Amino acid sequence: MAEETGYAALTVDQLGTELERRGLPKTGKKDDLITRLVDDDASQAGTEPKAAKAEAVDAEVAEEVAAAAEETEDDAQAAGDEKPADEEKPADEEKPAQPRRRRGAAETTTRRDETSTASPAPRDEKGVIAVRAHARFVRTAPRKARLVMDHIRGKRVGDARSILSHTPRAAATDIAKLLESAIANAENNFELDPDYLTIHRAYVDEGPTIKRFRPRAQGRASPIHKRTSHMTITLTTRDEG
Repeated sequence: MAEETGYAALTVDQLGTELERRGLPKTGKKDDLITRLVDDDASQAGTEPKAAKAEAVDAEVAEEVAAAAEETEDDAQAAGDEKPADEEKPADEEKPAQPRRRRGAAETTTRRDETSTASPAPRDEKGVIAVRAHARFVRTAPRKARLVMDHIRGKRVGDARSILSHTPRAAATDIAKLLESAIANAENNFELDPDYLTIHRAYVDEGPTIKRFRPRAQGRASPIHKRTSHMTITLTTRDEG
């Protein structure tokens, strides 16, 4: 049967390609692949595969569409020849077609920029500008974070950045990120100049404590308290600070 179909002359790769085209598994020995192809041919009973039928139908549809397009072009050219030369196009047709704009953030951003009005900066009970940024559940002990916060409280933004970049404490990295967040809030939301900002308030509150156990000698266990912190930085303008 394999010799009659000609599958025996094909290589294993060619047989695998034919099986993959038919959607059949291509694993196994060469005899198994040939048997699988022969069984598939027998199951189709000489009918044309669905893929070949679909390709033939697509080719016929493409030919019909091309013929219809040619007829439409011929009709349009004939109508254009019969049209008077002195007839002008309407004013609406002379305008170039504008590209379609996608729905999304682009239109919203453009519309907001056309009527750009910065919202007023928030103020505290004394009427002083106060732009805040919070960082919660920071994995740093409050006592260690307060040691760093004391260095930047009341400083200008530029000086605070320099202090945090040269502070050899792990909490300085988290506080520096919080400071940059507060500066971004003031600059983007309320259009305040970062060069004129001062750290008005900087404090650390104690967060929840994570309780764990550490194995010790003689099968004992000692508790571990991993403390967290809630940090807050408030910025104000230099003149009002």
